[in-house]
Amino acid sequence: MKKQIFTVLIEKDENGTYVAEVPDLKGCYTQGDSVEEVMKNIKEVIEMCLEEQSVIPNEFIGIQKIEV
Repeated sequence: MKKQIFTVLIEKDENGTYVAEVPDLKGCYTQGDSVEEVMKNIKEVIEMCLEEQSVIPNEFIGIQKIEV
């Protein structure tokens, strides 16, 4: 199987739990108590998502902040 690289977005919620999401894979998200744990978990979830759906990757441009 050819290796693929995915962008993983990680946020820390109000309870201190880390939540990870892969924008290129619909419904591909998980959580963990540390960055290390959430990265381990998201790798497993990515593998499951890849079995269930084909991927047409988007080009990651970046993350911007805006003041309103």
